[in-house]
Amino acid sequence: MIDEILRLKRAGQALTAEQMGEFVKGVVNGSVSRPQAAAWLAFSFVRGLTDAEAVALTREMTDSGARLSWPGIDGPFIDKHSTGGVGDKVSLVLAPLWAELGLRVPMVSGRGLGHTGGTLDKLEAVPGYRTDLADGALHRVLRDVGCFISGQTGELAPADRILYALRNETQTVECIPLIVASILSKKLAEGLDQLVLDVKVGSGAFMKTEADARALAEAMVRVGNGAGVATSALLTDMEQPLGVACGNAVEVQESVDCLQGGGPSDLREITLLLAGHPEAADVLDSGRAYERFAAMCRAQGGDLSRLPSAPRRGDVLAERSGIVTRCDALSIGRAAFVMGAGRLRAEDPVDPRVGVLVHKKVGEPVSRGEPLATLLHADHAHDEARRWVASAYTIGDIGAPRRLLLGRVEASS
Repeated sequence: MIDEILRLKRAGQALTAEQMGEFVKGVVNGSVSRPQAAAWLAFSFVRGLTDAEAVALTREMTDSGARLSWPGIDGPFIDKHSTGGVGDKVSLVLAPLWAELGLRVPMVSGRGLGHTGGTLDKLEAVPGYRTDLADGALHRVLRDVGCFISGQTGELAPADRILYALRNETQTVECIPLIVASILSKKLAEGLDQLVLDVKVGSGAFMKTEADARALAEAMVRVGNGAGVATSALLTDMEQPLGVACGNAVEVQESVDCLQGGGPSDLREITLLLAGHPEAADVLDSGRAYERFAAMCRAQGGDLSRLPSAPRRGDVLAERSGIVTRCDALSIGRAAFVMGAGRLRAEDPVDPRVGVLVHKKVGEPVSRGEPLATLLHADHAHDEARRWVASAYTIGDIGAPRRLLLGRVEASS
């Protein structure tokens, strides 16, 4: 069977759902060898996949392992996925906000690699917070609190783990149908009714251009809906960091500020846009969503009262007066990364204390000698981090704030 599947893909012909199922099952049970799977990825990268193939691949990858279910808990069940960026702590605010609005949020998240921060890394900055809960514990937290944020168990979408590693080795990471299947297979295994996607655009994002981000968003919306989950997407700016805090513990604290009705205006705006609920702003202002977040942290073993902090601080000052015309997200993310906030390999440790506080954004006035940003460090690579932050900024004479929302993609678009 695999020989015929490879011959068809090499020729650019579409596979049936049955053939896609045979391929994915073979990847998991080992009857499809790594070289054969690598060849299939290469042929799919070059020849492409139809929407029907992408839906079939997503379904089969979702079904390749256990699927979470929530007996005895009333839905609807909703989750959000971000394609990642710098300072993106929206999940920490949105999950308890949705729960306070009566939705149920089984959020399975991941760790960061490189300059992109991971939701689990942020939450693990909370002393005691567990991201490795078993299915029974997840069910209890969802039932009692209304939301959880935890890591992927070994039983969820095992086909994705195998193919994801091979995509890195075969230089097929950028293939949109494969990206879509990888993201959605894990999300659909959560037992969702609805999925909201935040597709980032800009220097700090995976997709650097709006056209590429829209293509990815449209593909994910088509495939997600085709797989039976109501899926929509927002395209949002990641040319500069989101919020002020870029790190782990500091992003948790900024999330707490937002949940208590404060926090940076851009973080609040993106959260409310993704929430998509007329009462969301009032709930944030009331502080009730913070109480929900605190309850989730307690239920997962965390103690919010003991967030760690960096032992050293250092400001990066403006060399001239004017208007900020550029605050490059990638450079800010690299500054936090070199100080230890991120990792290069999945097994690398992170320092939850360190990070960058961004005081000036595009369109804002600044005076010579005024702090542009503050480094939170532990004497590791702070000089290199300072250079990265300095390189992130351009100050000119004219500038305007950037738009946060760049577009929407709905099922009918």
